[in-house]
Amino acid sequence: MYHGVMGILRFSLDRQGEQSLSEQIRLSIADAIRQGYLYEGARLPSWRDLAAQLGVSRGTIKTAYDGLSDDQLVLSKGAAGTFVSAVLPLAPQVTAATSRLPLPELYQDLDSAPKLFQVGVPAQDGFPFKHWSRIMLRCTRQAVAEPLRYPDPRGEHVLRKEIAAYLAVSRGLLCSADQIIITNGYAGALGLALHLLRLDSRQVWVENPGYPLTWHALSLAGYIPVPVPVDDQGICVEQGIALAADARLAIVTPSQQAPLGVQLSLDRRQALLIWAQEKAGWIIEDDYLSELQLSGQATPALASLDRNGRVIHIGTFSKTISPRLRLGFMVVPASLSERAGDTAAALSPASGLPSQLAVAEFLRDGHYLRHIRRMKRLYIQRRNALLALMSASVSAKNIAGLSLLLSLDDDVDDVAIAEAAKAFNLAPAPLSPWYATQTKARKGLLLGVTNLSSPALEEGYQQLAELVARHRS
Repeated sequence: MYHGVMGILRFSLDRQGEQSLSEQIRLSIADAIRQGYLYEGARLPSWRDLAAQLGVSRGTIKTAYDGLSDDQLVLSKGAAGTFVSAVLPLAPQVTAATSRLPLPELYQDLDSAPKLFQVGVPAQDGFPFKHWSRIMLRCTRQAVAEPLRYPDPRGEHVLRKEIAAYLAVSRGLLCSADQIIITNGYAGALGLALHLLRLDSRQVWVENPGYPLTWHALSLAGYIPVPVPVDDQGICVEQGIALAADARLAIVTPSQQAPLGVQLSLDRRQALLIWAQEKAGWIIEDDYLSELQLSGQATPALASLDRNGRVIHIGTFSKTISPRLRLGFMVVPASLSERAGDTAAALSPASGLPSQLAVAEFLRDGHYLRHIRRMKRLYIQRRNALLALMSASVSAKNIAGLSLLLSLDDDVDDVAIAEAAKAFNLAPAPLSPWYATQTKARKGLLLGVTNLSSPALEEGYQQLAELVARHRS
């Protein structure tokens, strides 16, 4: 069997068979082309490479390639190589297995640019791409020039040190670099945390409404998400105790509740910390927007109040730099730092060395904090521009993180409106899927303010308002 540059060629050569080896190779490649597994323009291995891999002579491979060329399946370009032909003979249509994106209700249009009102994506026109590109190029060269070694599975020390310094200043969280694990975004951090904690109770408090990805992750890991109501002070701790007294883990977004945007009050923070201490439980703090808060002053991290080592703090750079980095981190209590390092090394070591080095430099030289300040100003301007278009007769207007929440009547189908908006290249997020049960779900649309370009905003909002009006009638 051969896994070459195409990753899908498979040969089972019968050296005692009636067919020559060159014919067996020709037929295997021809089948891969005709069935669509080898795409137009794919480069085949050289005679020398494929011959060495299969243990045959180069002449055998040349004969097979000549046969493919005679069939007009491949095109030889001399020293450049042999490529799958752009003009293929007609072949029976092969019915391929249907494929979908993972968690399609959460991940949509991954190949397209952010749309108007799309949530969760930072401004494309506000990021210092030229400066970032220079940093990335420099750090890529640095990473390539370093001695070949296995990197620290916890992440590069220089980045963990800079994150620790940033958290102390911006989030009031005092920790050492040894308490920080670099992860593959929030999902990677959550997966590591669930393995790390070794919970005996399978019940986990989650906010209701709350981030659907968290619920999916818990269910896939064999846990039972217990939805706990959220009010204007955040998660209702007393109701959590009433609903699941045996739970030993709560996952919360205390600084800016997702999706409603409320802050967890000081009383609720203290109640949550007391619950974790008394139950020998744990709290995972999802600090998904860090200090990027558009209204009022950013509250300190919940972990900054933790005196008993019960809070795991998770942050990412997806909303502040780019989701394409897939770069996040978690801060564990000192008592868990060694086990967290072991867990990361065994299950999900940090990757993307150039990106780690680039973010470390971005933090160290003050570019990150300046970027956050610029983004706040830009997002406030765009939020205010949207607010100016929204009349009181359309809906109530609520700030929800980096979104405005357009509240709808209970009999309005927010999911249908969001689906219909795609035809206008708009991407508001329906609120109701964030609730555990649809019968009690609040209806609304989350309108992201980060990528509201002025020329398209007025027309886009008018189209959305007309869609809402039609679904109300």
